Amino acid sequence: MVRTFLRGQYGLTLIELMVAMVLGLLVAAGIVTVFASTSSSSKSQDQLARLQEEGRFAITRLSSDLAMANGQYCTNSGGVAKPGSGGTYLDHLRTPKVYAKNLAGALGDVTTAWGATSGAVTYPAAPTASYSMPSFLFMRGYDCTLTACTPVDPNAAVSGIPAMGTALNSRVKGADVITVRYVNPSAGWSIGSAGGSSIATSSSVGTISSITLNPIAGEPPIGNFTNGDLVMLADCSSAQIFAVTNAAGVLTPDVANNFTDSAPAAQQPESAPAVFSVNRDFQTITYYLKVVSVNNDNKAPFTGALVRRVNGGTANAARGGSEDELVRGVERLDFKYGVQDASGNTSFLTAKQVDDSTACPPSEINPVTSAGCLWRGVKSIEVSLLMDGQVPLYTLAASDLQYRYSADTNTGLLAPGGHAIRPSDQGFPDQLLRREFTVLVAVRNYNP
Repeated sequence: MVRTFLRGQYGLTLIELMVAMVLGLLVAAGIVTVFASTSSSSKSQDQLARLQEEGRFAITRLSSDLAMANGQYCTNSGGVAKPGSGGTYLDHLRTPKVYAKNLAGALGDVTTAWGATSGAVTYPAAPTASYSMPSFLFMRGYDCTLTACTPVDPNAAVSGIPAMGTALNSRVKGADVITVRYVNPSAGWSIGSAGGSSIATSSSVGTISSITLNPIAGEPPIGNFTNGDLVMLADCSSAQIFAVTNAAGVLTPDVANNFTDSAPAAQQPESAPAVFSVNRDFQTITYYLKVVSVNNDNKAPFTGALVRRVNGGTANAARGGSEDELVRGVERLDFKYGVQDASGNTSFLTAKQVDDSTACPPSEINPVTSAGCLWRGVKSIEVSLLMDGQVPLYTLAASDLQYRYSADTNTGLLAPGGHAIRPSDQGFPDQLLRREFTVLVAVRNYNP
């Protein structure tokens, strides 16, 4: 007889279970570590890619406006040739002759009032006769530290641009501001085209009695010229600005609001004249940085946004005013102005240095002031931007937080707290990827 013995089945011992658990935990920890590292690396790469894309866009948009500074329809860099000393004819500066008594009222973001003191310069009292539009009205820069801006604070006289601070919607501390002006090349009404706008003269000397707007294909409607706008009548050599009354598109010089020492005259048809609204078409473009909420919940974390303000902002929307947030993640914005001297050498100056100088290139015809005259000598503008990744990454290593910013005196790779203007001073977190973008913009309408 064969006996069958069944061996009993028993569970794991406590020691075996503990060993299995330890091995499982080690494997899980490894998986978690790899996942966390991969996730952190992925977030960093995504932020860096987005940062690079937005930085390039910001530089491109800034460059397009700065390159257009001083642009006046089709005038060349010299303007009308006038006899100089010794009988030599010299090209004079392209600047409109102003007959209107209240030019400042037609321009958005005017930051230098007549009679104001700007640093070491005192501007003249309001003119009492026709004059050449001064250079500082074409371009104006402001160098800003954490506490103040020079040569003046743009907030002091500009309606709508916020004061510096770290609160939501404040202007970012330590970021420069710039204002440039140019004629919108896609605007205006041409004079002399078949069936188009025309000029009537009142005497043998050719003074203007009226301008009749009659848009041809591709030109804006008559409604773009609003009652109260000033006229800019320009051709490929010169321009003039004067007040008019507007009756259904028939513009008549307004004697009460123009200086009477002389009168605007009609250009010859062969010089291709055109009519523009100073209030709408002679655009004022201002760039500054504004504090915004990354998550759009009005709470921290905060970052800076590059804002492009046109013709005085949204309060002036009827005349083309707007204020648009272009890109986020901009912490620093700095400008240096390349000025060419009489020897042909270019020096890069601060806004205050440009504003304080009265040693300028040859002056315009009938200058009203030499104050701020070097703004017309700006041949190029160096732009520096510091971009950040916006969303804090607390897993970044100390080396990942380092960055350089060449606009500061110390240009080496430094931790956020080692820079002249620290992110924490501006209300921004340290734990962000940061990269610098720079570009040198040639001012194509440079007025030597």
